[in-house]
Amino acid sequence: MREWADFTIETAADGTQTIAFAGPLVVSSVGTIDARLRALGAAVEKVDLAGVSDIDTVGAWLVWRVAHETDATITGASKKAWRLISAVEDKNPDSDEDSEAELTTSEEVLGGVGGYVMGYAHGVLELLGFLGALVVAAAKVIRHPGGMRWTSLFRQIDLGGVGALPIVGLMSFLIGIVIAQQGAVQLQQFGAEIYTVNLTGRLSMRELGPLMTAIMFAGRSGSSFAAQIGTMKLTEEVDAMRTIGVSPVEALILPRILAAVIIMPLLGFYASLLAIVGGAFVSMFSLDIPFFTFLTRIREVVPMHDLWVGLVKGPVFGLIVALAGCYQGMRVRDNSEEVGLKTTVAVVQAIFAVIVLDAFFAVFFTEIGWG
Repeated sequence: MREWADFTIETAADGTQTIAFAGPLVVSSVGTIDARLRALGAAVEKVDLAGVSDIDTVGAWLVWRVAHETDATITGASKKAWRLISAVEDKNPDSDEDSEAELTTSEEVLGGVGGYVMGYAHGVLELLGFLGALVVAAAKVIRHPGGMRWTSLFRQIDLGGVGALPIVGLMSFLIGIVIAQQGAVQLQQFGAEIYTVNLTGRLSMRELGPLMTAIMFAGRSGSSFAAQIGTMKLTEEVDAMRTIGVSPVEALILPRILAAVIIMPLLGFYASLLAIVGGAFVSMFSLDIPFFTFLTRIREVVPMHDLWVGLVKGPVFGLIVALAGCYQGMRVRDNSEEVGLKTTVAVVQAIFAVIVLDAFFAVFFTEIGWG
């Protein structure tokens, strides 16, 4: 038979009134007394819980409300009752609105700053752990080259390099056309349109070839690295690899990074050549410079160190893009939404890092006389 909660009002000799609760103050039994308590107009000084056999959050809120409305003291409460009443009191919405709003704003600001700092610190530690595992895996492969997943490496070279030739080539060809056409329009104002060859050649070799290729590679291959590894994390394939003694870093990450380092300078050089061909194509019509004359003059006006600048940038850009994609892929947790989020973060981080590094390279090579 269900036991119902009840209460009585006791009056002491000094006139002090006490509400004494009895029975279980739980959600299923307090319905019979809640309306009576609300209709009670008596002023009480104490709320006695000595007769309460059980209590939950609803009962604790009921006791707190009675004590709060009558400014009474709670006595006879068990440890469980005190814990629940304290939790209910902490969530009291009846405090002063201005001070509460001010306190909430301060807490939000401090909490946001603290959360950002802690998240940044955890991210740095996680990145260091990732780089450490990568260095260990690379050292192991150097000592034992037979442990390298060569099939996976060549597969990634095929997907990220050979598969990217059409889109990179078309993009670079069109960029070369734009550079030559717009450069010629501006240089014609000074009668120096012949220097369109210099502009197209040097800009393609030094900057736009490696940079645009890296951006395209980040959107095409860096995103696929993050999505592939992130999906494997969700489907627990990465955990399964660890269980059977296969290192995910050696099997998944190292081949992708090596493939990116190998193919990026080749793709960058290929993109530079196609951009020059695009410039020669448009110059043949807009500047009346013969196609092969344009290409021949490229050899005269583009110094050899411009070629080396582009080739040096390529592996560094490839390393950055692959690291961003693989690292974010390994950070995927919990649900499929994380895959899309980390893929987006990987592409944004890779493009940002590539542009920053390109600015650094521009200053560096100018300082050493390769400007």
